[in-house]
Amino acid sequence: MSADAPQAVLFDLDGTLLDTAPDFATVLNRMLREHDRAPLPFGQIRATVSHGARALVKLAFGIADGEPGFETLRSRLLELYESGLAIETLPFDGIRELLAALAARGIAWGVVTNKPHYLAWPLLARMALQPPAAVLICPDHVSRTKPDPEPLLLACKQLGCEPGRSIYVGDHARDIEAGRSAGMRTVAAAWGYLAEDESVLSWGADFVAQDVTALTHLLID
Repeated sequence: MSADAPQAVLFDLDGTLLDTAPDFATVLNRMLREHDRAPLPFGQIRATVSHGARALVKLAFGIADGEPGFETLRSRLLELYESGLAIETLPFDGIRELLAALAARGIAWGVVTNKPHYLAWPLLARMALQPPAAVLICPDHVSRTKPDPEPLLLACKQLGCEPGRSIYVGDHARDIEAGRSAGMRTVAAAWGYLAEDESVLSWGADFVAQDVTALTHLLID
């Protein structure tokens, strides 16, 4: 990375900062049992989590948004997920140490996610990350969500930092698209929730980090 230290590092939430897949797998397979359907393998669910609740419903029940019964299933998924928030969710290995290293260098950090605020805020609170996120931007706060750059630009504005001197880290192509459109440097989180046939190299990120240790070296060294 360039010699100029970033003013801020922003993270996507699910699959980048936090490993939420175990709790989503529990909830989705509970729903399948409720409908007398066989459970899905964890790996299949994990690869879909970053695509959101709608994608998980489609994966499990084979119906798309707008079809009869879809919204009922999506609401049930979110209801169950909220009731079991952060039972098995943990920060990815090395995240706590990375945040401490950023704080020691006076670099702010925050989260920009497509997860609704009523789920994202208590989830972060229960993780008790230190220092706490300096900003949290959710779909509730903007008119256009990622891959539009609006959420990232709002985060930079609230932090008082320049997008060109900020970094966005994410595990989905839309994260990289949003970051680039905002004029930020971007890092593809290769440890995230990727499908087997998906390559982060195709996203056009400025950097690729295979794990949080590699990300730490990239940001701090």
